Amino acid sequence: MTGFTVWAPQARRVRLRLTGRPDREMTRESGGWWRSDVPGTGPGTDYAYLLDDDDQPLPDPRSAWQPAGVHGPSRRYDHDAFAWTDRAWTGRALPGSVLYELHVGTFTPQGTFDSAIERLDHLVDLGVDMIELLPVNAFNGEHNWGYDGVCWFAPHQPYGGPDGLKRLVDAAHTRGLGLILDVVYNHFGPSGAYAPLFGPYLAEQSNAWGRAVNLDGPGSDEVRRYITDSVLMWLRDYHVDGLRLDAVHAFVDSRATPLLEELAVEVETLAAGLGRPLSLIAESDLNDPRLVTPRAAGGLGLHAQWNDDAHHALHALLTGERQGYYADFGSLECLADVLTGAFFHAGTWSSFRQRTHGRPIDRHRTPGHRFVASLQNHDQIGNRALGDRISATLSPGLLRVGATLLLTAPFTPMLFMGEEWGARTPWQFFTSHPEPELAAAVATGRRREFAAHGWPATDVPDPQDPQTFARSRLDWAELDKPEHREMLAFYRRLIALRRRRPDLTDARLDLVDVRYGDQFVVVRRGRCLVAANLAGKPQRINLSGVVRSVLLATSTGVTVMRDGIELPAESAAIVEA
Repeated sequence: MTGFTVWAPQARRVRLRLTGRPDREMTRESGGWWRSDVPGTGPGTDYAYLLDDDDQPLPDPRSAWQPAGVHGPSRRYDHDAFAWTDRAWTGRALPGSVLYELHVGTFTPQGTFDSAIERLDHLVDLGVDMIELLPVNAFNGEHNWGYDGVCWFAPHQPYGGPDGLKRLVDAAHTRGLGLILDVVYNHFGPSGAYAPLFGPYLAEQSNAWGRAVNLDGPGSDEVRRYITDSVLMWLRDYHVDGLRLDAVHAFVDSRATPLLEELAVEVETLAAGLGRPLSLIAESDLNDPRLVTPRAAGGLGLHAQWNDDAHHALHALLTGERQGYYADFGSLECLADVLTGAFFHAGTWSSFRQRTHGRPIDRHRTPGHRFVASLQNHDQIGNRALGDRISATLSPGLLRVGATLLLTAPFTPMLFMGEEWGARTPWQFFTSHPEPELAAAVATGRRREFAAHGWPATDVPDPQDPQTFARSRLDWAELDKPEHREMLAFYRRLIALRRRRPDLTDARLDLVDVRYGDQFVVVRRGRCLVAANLAGKPQRINLSGVVRSVLLATSTGVTVMRDGIELPAESAAIVEA
């Protein structure tokens, strides 16, 4: 390991700076790459680059390790030196799996990869199959959500750096848990983004977070390679089992072969070589089934996508909220459309967008497991003004009803950390920008955003206030309280039943049948019927077929009759019929 290479196609001169040594002139090679070979510069060597005649040292755009933060020098890292113990790991595929989304910084009081390892047995006992980590690539400051990352090859040092992430993945695999990593390739964060100084990493167009990444302009071949190499690195060198690609609808990509399709091909090839399944999950608000349609059928070939419509249908139904993008959701008819067709907006009118939106899927050919559904997730909690969970609003009975409808749906369900015990801690929008101007701008922008929705500015937490971050940490002591222990026990039983009964993981959307009436819904899943009473009083619900047994009920007092079932207020039951 003696060679240093960097892509800087527009530079006239590039120098390499090594700690304690004179700066070295690098040699220009083909394609805008520069190279310098320096003996005795193995793992642990700190380095930086200087462009043209500027004496500001810049970290490597492909840095694997930023121990002094995103503004400091890069440090060489040997991926082969880590002592993995997961050689027998054969991977986890999405079909049938339950995902668990967590943020490393707030999952435990310590907020590190190593402290997360101490809670993995809790997840095993819960019965989930795969962890989904919010972004962990290096960003400026100690803590934020992770979507302001600027070093797309380097795990955040305060979390534990490269070795810390590998220890977490290794420990998860040892316990039979897969790990999915959330990654952001649609923009660079606002502080420490030095890659665009080296080359044309940015497009002229902008998205919601600033300048878009150059995916289709001059020089975009290398920019796309930069992203692809980052994707393959996480999967290969960190043994990660899948990636969640943030906001792919924000990609500006007019090329005949979209970047997403290229990634699907590269990941498929890597999976074949590694001998284990690898998953690519897109976050997209386009409701476009082509994302998850196989390439052989003319799609892009991704394995799954987040399905906001499923969240909105459940959230609006249970809470009664209709503001903003919830305006079209909340009816039982809407829930039925989602459970049988994945999208609610499928070439239909969206009052929030004031236009038609989406495209229907082929429910006979597209399996439901290609859609990740949730009752709560980081976006839908954290982007509320107060970051309040639905446990702050709903009764324990309706929380259980929501969980039952989610975990028996034909989708890939995902829980948000603490949901399984009805956590009361909020999850708010927090940042730790060291730059006063940036900190003030973020806080002001947050207040303005919610003022437009009628929230008093004084009610919106300051993202830079350390207490905003502290309030967002999970309170594991809640598990000492009976109501939280009971909720956790219910989630465990529900997930275990889902695993035991193949009908409840059947992803064939065309076989899902939904019947609904006055504040009740019945969903047929093969030989299983899921009946839910949303009313504040007991209801008798007629069922087709003879009820053989009650497999799980959210509360006591369920009465089985010859042709139906009586459910207590705000309750649900799963029966075999």
